[in-house]
Amino acid sequence: MKIIYHGHAFVSIETGKHTILLDPFVTGNPNCDVKPGDIKCDYIIPTHGHGDNFGDTIELAKKNDATVIGIYEIAAYCGNKGVKAHPMNIGGGYNFPFGRVKLTMAQHSSSYVDGTYAGDAYGVILSIEGKNIYQAGDTGLFYDMKLIGEMQRIDCALLPIGDNFTMGVDDAVKAAEFVNAGTVIPIHYDTFDVIKSDAQDFKRKIESIGKKCIVMKPGDIYEL
Repeated sequence: MKIIYHGHAFVSIETGKHTILLDPFVTGNPNCDVKPGDIKCDYIIPTHGHGDNFGDTIELAKKNDATVIGIYEIAAYCGNKGVKAHPMNIGGGYNFPFGRVKLTMAQHSSSYVDGTYAGDAYGVILSIEGKNIYQAGDTGLFYDMKLIGEMQRIDCALLPIGDNFTMGVDDAVKAAEFVNAGTVIPIHYDTFDVIKSDAQDFKRKIESIGKKCIVMKPGDIYEL
């Protein structure tokens, strides 16, 4: 299984048969390494409605006849746009052809570009090919992250470190400790001046608590 970083919080996961996109912010993302026309996918999971996360969800879903997986309000919005969608809610899980998806809470707001409410923001646990990937979504630190690590093994955690809108470096280090992740990948930083962050400082601090940290550039691939 391959985890491919495309800048900001946009990550694609490739299995032998399926490609899943998380937070496909392509158009307007200065760090993205791919163009919308080049992207192929089977499923799309936006973690909330903000433009830098929901991004190109509708366009990519239509182009690829892909299914959007998301909280009820996002699924309903996508369905009204003529896109296939599977509704879920926080705490719920469902088995898809590629593996299992479970939504977790996230401490963040959520609305579309026009200000319309988009349901609660959420994180995602993907259980694929015997591995568990936790994408925390845009979130602040919260103590219930500890339950996430206690209830299942987290092989890889994708954690925001950009501060201002999400956790900063130190809070994200504590989050990695809470979820007890085997490998940690920083996301949601350096895209804009307001979320500039030192990923190498984050890496040093993660390694100081005995964990592995992979700092990825757009286009980099991590095999899990």
